[in-house]
Amino acid sequence: MAASLWRGYLRLLEKFPLRTMASTTGTLMATGDCISQFAVEKKSTKEYDIVRTGRFFVFGFCVIGPMMRGWYFTLDKLYAGKNLAALKMMATDQLCGAPVFISVFICGMSVLRMESLDEIKAKFKRDFIPIMTNNYKVWPASQFINFYFLPLQHRVLFVNFIALGWNTYLAWASEKK
Repeated sequence: MAASLWRGYLRLLEKFPLRTMASTTGTLMATGDCISQFAVEKKSTKEYDIVRTGRFFVFGFCVIGPMMRGWYFTLDKLYAGKNLAALKMMATDQLCGAPVFISVFICGMSVLRMESLDEIKAKFKRDFIPIMTNNYKVWPASQFINFYFLPLQHRVLFVNFIALGWNTYLAWASEKK
């Protein structure tokens, strides 16, 4: 029985290429940074920081996209077909996943900016609570809709489009001095 479930899980993973999810996430994170720089921070084209946008793309492609893909498969494996599955997935996502994703984001982007350990600690201490607070204003309802209405193969895409606005906020929040 367990071997059969595992084979089914591996076949499911093959249907959703990592490359596609990583590319989409990287592109939307970079787009969120562009929006942040031009629309929120009101930078001119001369002030625009293309290296910063590149960091967002690389981080989305190499870290967040693959993490999200694995996370959604894990949630689906844990709860799919069970009573109140969408509610359980949303609660697990927000209570367990969100703090991890936000921590990885804050620290990972700081590492890509080549900040010192002391700078990373200070940024984490300064940014984690405000970002988590704003996370809880956006994501619980979005994730409930995601888990209740969308099939597994469309969940990362749905989240990425909601995340376009979220990524704009994260770019602003993580890059402010």
